[in-house]
Amino acid sequence: MSKTGTKCVQGGYTPNNGEPRQIPIYQSTTFKYDTSEDMGRLFDLEANGYFYSRLQNPTCDIVASRICELEGGSAAMLTASGQSANFFAVFNICNQGDHVVASSEIYGGTYNLFNVTMRKMGIDFTFVSPDCTDAELEAAFRPNTRAVFGETVANPSLSVLDIERFVKAAHDHGVPFIIDNTFPTPVNCNPIKWGADIVTHATTKYMDGHGSTIGGAIVDAGRFDWFAHAGKYPGLTTPDDSYHGIVYAEKFGLGGAFITKCVAQLMRDLGACQSSQNAYIIGLGLESLHLRMAQHCKNALAVAEFLESDDRVAWVNSPSLPSNKHYSLAQKYMPNGSCGVVSFGLAGGRAAAEQFMKNLKLAMIATHVADAHSCVLHPANATHRQLSDEELIKAGVPADLIRLSVGIEDIDDILADVEQSLDCIG
Repeated sequence: MSKTGTKCVQGGYTPNNGEPRQIPIYQSTTFKYDTSEDMGRLFDLEANGYFYSRLQNPTCDIVASRICELEGGSAAMLTASGQSANFFAVFNICNQGDHVVASSEIYGGTYNLFNVTMRKMGIDFTFVSPDCTDAELEAAFRPNTRAVFGETVANPSLSVLDIERFVKAAHDHGVPFIIDNTFPTPVNCNPIKWGADIVTHATTKYMDGHGSTIGGAIVDAGRFDWFAHAGKYPGLTTPDDSYHGIVYAEKFGLGGAFITKCVAQLMRDLGACQSSQNAYIIGLGLESLHLRMAQHCKNALAVAEFLESDDRVAWVNSPSLPSNKHYSLAQKYMPNGSCGVVSFGLAGGRAAAEQFMKNLKLAMIATHVADAHSCVLHPANATHRQLSDEELIKAGVPADLIRLSVGIEDIDDILADVEQSLDCIG
């Protein structure tokens, strides 16, 4: 299958004669085997199969395979949430005393994960603006740097990362580039084509698309040579005593080492697994992803253009607007559209933002985004509430920012709702 729409519908699962047309839900914690030797081979990673759903489940693997096909990777896994996907992706190659370079304009929850929780684990982070100079980016690296992290389209600042530039910086220093591709989804952007090594997703967002279930995914491009930088990644290039001395990069090669270690070690010990029911729902969402993304982007552009033409709006941020500072980057990496999210501020500032949200009838206030329903949020009061005013500015999230996730309702109704809400605040 070469076309994105076909992969969305059929990727990862081809039923045989008489088998279920839809992905089966394997609602079982465990799997039966005839002999202890059979199960022993699974525990030794000498055979493929399932023994406990905390590590792997057939339903989850089918959906992971579909996402892997969409991203053009070599291997993939599902996690309990997008947060756990980003944590696992970084922690899988970092030890106490290691360091990561990350874009400063990332989702507030991810920023807190890196800046607070993982620092407590002894992993340090340096945050750089996605618009930093080459010199500033170079200065962020240290001898103990182990990865570079960014978001394709940042949530909620909507800055577009220059993927090739950050990939080059990472590879020049012999470390992988990890990117969260949640907002564009693989329908609108394939970071692996631009050199990314690891791609993460909050499948909670557009992949599900209906606010039904939380989940995450990690996709490995299968190209980073761990042995070429063996001293930096002992977890992949030296024996794992908890699995009888297996060397992941040796046994599973470039295409399988990263995900195998992440499942066999981190999922085993931390247990942030996705349920088969949740995976099934995400599988359903993926079937219409290519259609929904086109409508989300079309509606969002119409809303952005409407807001930009209204004097009561102080500023509008959408990568799809020609006036946007990242427009050229968006056209390079996402020529068919970026996402359905628009951020803006009103002339009346923070107070006007809060009043605007109260007046909306169709769009609902919710800590959600990338939903078939139009949703609105004031990040400074919600997802980024823990950040100081200075940190809000660095994250590209000013206090007056309104994040409007434009749904797939009829565009006339969406625009009418925005207009009547603006009318209520004068």
